[in-house]
Amino acid sequence: MQKIKSLMARQGLKSPQESMADMSPVENFRIPSKEELREMREQPIDPQAEQEIIDSIEEVYFSSDSFDMVQHELEKLPPDLNLQEIEEYRDKLKRQQSAVSKKVADLILEKQPSYVKELERVTSLQTNLQLAAVICTNARRQLSFSKEGFTEASLGLLANQRRRQLLTGLLKSLRTIKTLQRTDVRLSEMLEEEDYPGAIQLCLECQKAASTFKHYSCISELNSKLQDTLEQIEEQLDVALSKTCKHFDVSHYTKVQLAYTLLGKTQTAMDQLHMHFTQAIHNTVFQVVLGYVELCAGNADTKFQKMQYKDLCTHITTDSYIPCLTDLCKALWEVMLSYHRTMQWHEEHDKEEAASPDPEGSSEDGSDEAVVGRTYVKKKLEHGLSRIWQDVQLKVKAYLLGTDMSNFKYDDFIVVLDVISRLMQVGEEFCGSRSEVLQESIKRQSVNYFKNYHRTRLEELRMFLENETWELCPVKSNFSIAQLHEFKFMGQCRSPSVSPSRRASSTTSPTEVSLFEQYLPGGNPFERQIDNKEEETEDVLASNGYESDELEKNVYQDYDSDSDVPEELKQDYVDEQTGDVPVKSVSRETLRSRKRSDYNLNKTNAPILTNTTLNVIRLVGKYMQMMSILQPIAFDVIHCVSQLFDYYLYAVYTFFGRNDMYESSGLGLISSRLRTTLNRIQESLIDMEPSGESLGPHGPPEERREKVPSPHLSQMVVLTSSGTLYGLAQRVVATESLVFLAEQFDFLQSHLDAMMPSAKKPFLQQFYSQTVSTASELRKPIYWIVAARAIDYEQMLLLMAGVKWDIKEIMSQHNVYVDVLLKEFEQFNKRLSEVSRQVRIPLSVSNVLWEHCIRLANRTLVEGYANVKKCSNEGRALMQLDFQQFLTKLERLTDLRPIPDKEFVETYIKAYYLTENDMEQFIKNHREYSMKQLANLVNVCLGSHINKKARQKLLAAIDDIDRPKR
Repeated sequence: MQKIKSLMARQGLKSPQESMADMSPVENFRIPSKEELREMREQPIDPQAEQEIIDSIEEVYFSSDSFDMVQHELEKLPPDLNLQEIEEYRDKLKRQQSAVSKKVADLILEKQPSYVKELERVTSLQTNLQLAAVICTNARRQLSFSKEGFTEASLGLLANQRRRQLLTGLLKSLRTIKTLQRTDVRLSEMLEEEDYPGAIQLCLECQKAASTFKHYSCISELNSKLQDTLEQIEEQLDVALSKTCKHFDVSHYTKVQLAYTLLGKTQTAMDQLHMHFTQAIHNTVFQVVLGYVELCAGNADTKFQKMQYKDLCTHITTDSYIPCLTDLCKALWEVMLSYHRTMQWHEEHDKEEAASPDPEGSSEDGSDEAVVGRTYVKKKLEHGLSRIWQDVQLKVKAYLLGTDMSNFKYDDFIVVLDVISRLMQVGEEFCGSRSEVLQESIKRQSVNYFKNYHRTRLEELRMFLENETWELCPVKSNFSIAQLHEFKFMGQCRSPSVSPSRRASSTTSPTEVSLFEQYLPGGNPFERQIDNKEEETEDVLASNGYESDELEKNVYQDYDSDSDVPEELKQDYVDEQTGDVPVKSVSRETLRSRKRSDYNLNKTNAPILTNTTLNVIRLVGKYMQMMSILQPIAFDVIHCVSQLFDYYLYAVYTFFGRNDMYESSGLGLISSRLRTTLNRIQESLIDMEPSGESLGPHGPPEERREKVPSPHLSQMVVLTSSGTLYGLAQRVVATESLVFLAEQFDFLQSHLDAMMPSAKKPFLQQFYSQTVSTASELRKPIYWIVAARAIDYEQMLLLMAGVKWDIKEIMSQHNVYVDVLLKEFEQFNKRLSEVSRQVRIPLSVSNVLWEHCIRLANRTLVEGYANVKKCSNEGRALMQLDFQQFLTKLERLTDLRPIPDKEFVETYIKAYYLTENDMEQFIKNHREYSMKQLANLVNVCLGSHINKKARQKLLAAIDDIDRPKR
């Protein structure tokens, strides 16, 4: 169609619309003349040829209206123009143009009737439009008349009435808006009164009312103001919530929770509450420590306020350490108590909501949402228990590790342990925690402190032993370690010094009140502990009559007055866990009936101990008290307790029992168990290096640091005087004090075993079986030295050597050496009585002394008989007579029965009468006799009933026995 229009424009033809625009309404369209039509018809008409011409036209001529035909044809001209070709091409274009024009003309002529018909319709439509315009003009004129005559007056009345109603509503709205604008004053008053629920309720109602009038421009500003007020209320509500972390008030917290419920932010409030508790813990401990640091610094230097809490703890002085720790625990207790009461409030609130029916019958969705909210709050609070306790532990841990407590006084360190123990008890009741963080930190400090303390005590014990004169320390006959204040903690059922884990396992009862229930009305568990420190001497060490440990080193307490000791402590101690009554601390042997050989007719059966023994017992009590407070280091402490006993035992042995003559005596004075124990102590505990070599350029190595130099006996103790039986009084005091100490360890075994970790109990059993039980075995080597010197056995050998044994007739009178020996024993008995006036000699001691003396005497008799060169049967009879005389008189001097080594002498004398075969069997069976004694027996028998051949055989048998020993 565009192509046709373009062609018509080039031919000067117009479209029907353009033709209509040029015609007047009454003018008809021009129809081609007959001549024109005739000319067109006269042209040869060959439709096929015409169509071929049209088809030969290039496609580009039909592409678009903007196609430039002239430019196209000019571009097609070749570089070398040929006139003939151009003219031929021009004629071709003319033919194509003519064909197109003719085709267009045919199409126009074909559509002319339709064109004329459409033109007539347009003319008719124009006439109808003119008529409609006249009708509309008349209608408007009529409507204007009606308006002026009727509608304007009536509708004016209705409009005024409507305007009146609108103004009345506007007045009401303005009054409401005025009221809304004045609510900020009331809201401020409510906030000052801490009526947060009422303030929020009022603010929400105002916001709801303001949304009704949001179409007023002034309301947008009021809405913004109400929103700011609501945010201000939330901020103040958050501050009020934070106040409950330190001082919980039921009514205050109820208001706050109700306010958050109105806001629909109960879960957010719980999140905020936990943040406030965390912040309260941090701020509380920081302010407490900062106050003490600034107080001790003596100035208001602000550098402390900028420090981290961990660094601030390092500036706490030793004097202020315990008061600061106590205040710290008091403050943390208040925070934990507030959290505990918060949980109680929610539990009670949930019970009330579950018990009370819904008055409005709210929807299930709302009920489910409330249940979900309560569940969230409950879980959040339960989870917060461990978080709060963990924060408390970390703060106290930083405080504990911030100061080196290795040089603290023992009493002060026990107070620290006691406070931390009570804090761990609080933690156990608070959230069931085992307080691993606190246990680890206090264990580190305890191990560090205890190593230093134990090292000092060992050096102190060495000093005591080296200055000990081994005089008797006077105590009452019914003295028991339970009377010492160091052991009173064992008799307290609810001592605060007992660790929470032990207390929970041993003293739990259905009626027991927890600390939180006990102090819910008021008070503080840490405040009570410190206030009663001076009054309850059982809780904190305050030595019996001593002002300090320094005085205790030089002065011993007189226990004759125990009027201040409770009656239950004077009785036998009863194990709380088993109900058994252990062995009394007083030796059973001291309570035997008094016999003549007990040498205590004028003395009471009081325990024999020294001032040093008493100090060791006190140390054991202190160590046990530390164990009872702090279980994790129980093994370390028990190991140190064993070292105290080891060192005391080794010192007594070194001072009074070491002698090179033991082995030659053949009496087996030192058992293999005792020897093993002494060797172990010497290797593990005793520093055998000279003191000058112990200090190298880099100080002593760690293993040397754990050892103690061997003690040296005081020069004031004389053990070489025969008048004192070679220091028998000192030997008795030393040895029996060790035995008494061992008895006390036996008494404490059940308590130590209860404190010992299960994995380490074999150590304790080994200590008792191999060390404590060997204490009484030291009596033999120690008292043997006295027995070996008290009687002149050499003189007896000389006297026996002067006796003629090859007599021919039986004698009725014994030899003089027997009387001399008995006089020696009488003198020994007399000097023993003199010593007993200084110190009580127990029956067991006197028995050992008499046993040693008699054994040595009997073996001297055998040795004397073995020195005989010639002996007849009558001489052997005289030996028996002498020995019987000796036994008869000896039994009058001692109650010891049977007489030791009696068979040893009698068997040797009777062996003279044995035949050759019996003699050979005798030699093999009786290894207790020396080779010399057996050989002499054979030689003396030669000629009487043994020939030389038999003699050689018997001597060879003796040599065979002796060969393995060489």
